[in-house]
Amino acid sequence: MKANLHKALESFNQEILETVSKETEFKAILFTLCYFHAVVTQRRKFGPQGWNKNYPFNHGDLSISVNILYNYLESNQTTVPWMNLSFLFGDIMYGGHITDDWDRRLCRAYLEKYMNPSMLKGELYLAPGVPVPLSIDFKLFHNYVDEHIVSENTYLYGLHPNAEIDFLTATALNLFRFVFELQPKDVTLGKEGGCDAVQMKEDLVKKNFKSIRFLLS
Repeated sequence: MKANLHKALESFNQEILETVSKETEFKAILFTLCYFHAVVTQRRKFGPQGWNKNYPFNHGDLSISVNILYNYLESNQTTVPWMNLSFLFGDIMYGGHITDDWDRRLCRAYLEKYMNPSMLKGELYLAPGVPVPLSIDFKLFHNYVDEHIVSENTYLYGLHPNAEIDFLTATALNLFRFVFELQPKDVTLGKEGGCDAVQMKEDLVKKNFKSIRFLLS
């Protein structure tokens, strides 16, 4: 979560705040969008417990959502159009990738939790112990993430701890399977089995190197 949040925040800077009239609202919603982006992208690692299907959420979804936010806040709106923004983010930008009805419902539920007027009163928590930051300089967002986001934990994504157990179990099983496949095996060649050969360990290492590196990262 920390890495994803830092990466999302690095795409923006203090300059964008100098051109927006509703700075408090913009900063609060911007940080919330970055957190939402980190949640929906990282939930993919939990398989079906994260999303029923694997969706190609990307940084472009976040960038365009922030542009939409900027335009709406600068369009002489007297109040923040919460429902409009939630619909555009959840049903158009990120929801445009979603094909499963239950996943779409989940996406909307997140935005209903994250995008509401209580964030401007300091009453909204993105996760236990993680309130939406208000009235801080943009460059302090990274410090806020380091101070308030704890070590990787499923509750940051709104998931039960069992989701992490299943993820780690599946990762361990895949790792052991790849290690087992690295062991030399006798292979019989030819229609009548007249030629025996040993498949070299190096060939299997090359074949599974990318998968092993992903599991160990």
